[in-house]
Amino acid sequence: MLGCPLARTTRSTPLTTQPAPRAQEDAGPAAPSLEDQGRESALEDLILARLDDDKAQDVVFIDLKGKSAVADGLIVASGRSHRHVGAMADHLLRALKENGYGKARVEGMPHCDWVLIDTGDVIVHLFRPEVRAFYNIEKIWSVEPPPRSAAL
Repeated sequence: MLGCPLARTTRSTPLTTQPAPRAQEDAGPAAPSLEDQGRESALEDLILARLDDDKAQDVVFIDLKGKSAVADGLIVASGRSHRHVGAMADHLLRALKENGYGKARVEGMPHCDWVLIDTGDVIVHLFRPEVRAFYNIEKIWSVEPPPRSAAL
């Protein structure tokens, strides 16, 4: 009977009970440099220009700076059909790559009802109109508080 070769190996370095090193706790978040701010603005401008060229409908930019650690901006737009949403996503991904913004993470491309493109600093949501109305993602990030009912 053959045994697993990994089961017979011994650990070359013993485990220690020392705690892991900690990050600096007293340092707050670093302020973005002017170069980083310019790059973020250029990224937002590139995405908005590309969506405008592709005839995206109802484009909304939501500034998340200081509101969320997830991203600095959120862009929501609609396409007329599955094919239009897919084409906008494909064109946007190519433009990001060509302009040196690396490879963005993408979800939803096979179906193209809702395509999410995460560039790191800006998150782009591309919807078909019916799907956008159903999820109403802009409401999540709305600035206005919902109306409160009077306490009984």
